[in-house]
Amino acid sequence: MFDSSVTQRAPMSFSDAIANAAPAVVNIYSTGYDNRPLLYRRQPVERTSLGSGVIMTAGGHILTCYHVIKDAEYINVILQDGRVLDAQLVGQDPHTDLAVLKVTEENLPVIPQTEIPDTRVGDIVLAIGNPYNLGQTITQGVVSATGRAGLSNYVSSANYADFIQMDAVLNKGNSGGALVDSNGTLVGINNANFKTLDNNRRIKDVAGIFFSVPYALAKRVMDDIVAHGRVIRGYLGISGSEFIDQPGILVTAVDPKGPAAAAGIRANDIIMKIDGNAIESAFKTLDLVAETQPGSELTFELRRDEQVLKTQVTITELGSNG
Repeated sequence: MFDSSVTQRAPMSFSDAIANAAPAVVNIYSTGYDNRPLLYRRQPVERTSLGSGVIMTAGGHILTCYHVIKDAEYINVILQDGRVLDAQLVGQDPHTDLAVLKVTEENLPVIPQTEIPDTRVGDIVLAIGNPYNLGQTITQGVVSATGRAGLSNYVSSANYADFIQMDAVLNKGNSGGALVDSNGTLVGINNANFKTLDNNRRIKDVAGIFFSVPYALAKRVMDDIVAHGRVIRGYLGISGSEFIDQPGILVTAVDPKGPAAAAGIRANDIIMKIDGNAIESAFKTLDLVAETQPGSELTFELRRDEQVLKTQVTITELGSNG
């Protein structure tokens, strides 16, 4: 028999977190046209894409995934209060699969943000988006692995090791939506689920493994796009590998048209210091270069055979070296 005198604990709920974050997560509908062959002529065929986005500023800047709006002619944004707005593309960054849109409207809800979220493995996270156009939907999971937020690792496609990995379910339409913590603070922009090949070499989704671009990186990309129309990454022009038992980076290849080659850096050189700072890891070194303003000079200290050399390298912009 139920004893009404026993005090009942309130059930655990994330409703406050959702109330804080969800109004700033929008539905995105984009329309484009594909020219498909039809007998002896090409017939334009309308193509629509479904996704989600996150209102980042009161001025109307929205973060979403690049693949959601790729090649779109028209982009519509629908807020949770029912407002339908036309959106303009400010810029995109295919390396991170992010894009920035702009809407002109007053009284926009802005998602809660903190400068550097302390996202840890085991944290509870909530994914907010519009899967299969069902309307705004919330899924819940835990962080399985945390990604680094450096620009350098996002210069190749599907580098999942650098994303936030979680088991909060993402489906078609969730791309570009918000990943928030249990307080409703943005920690990432939802991107994709893990895919692999089956025995017949067909692509298939893997259950329980989903990815989100870390907030710190997404915000940095957005700020660059808003300020410059693109993401500016420094470029050195080397490939390298770390040593197991000693500091430094072994240069394994050099782009002959890159700034490293122009400064005299060769394959088999060992980079020991940059601007007087000892090399801790290849990742941190590449991030330092990627985040260096093109045109800036960095002093590299190298070991070549038994010699210690110094050289000035003028960093260029990624993508500008032919």
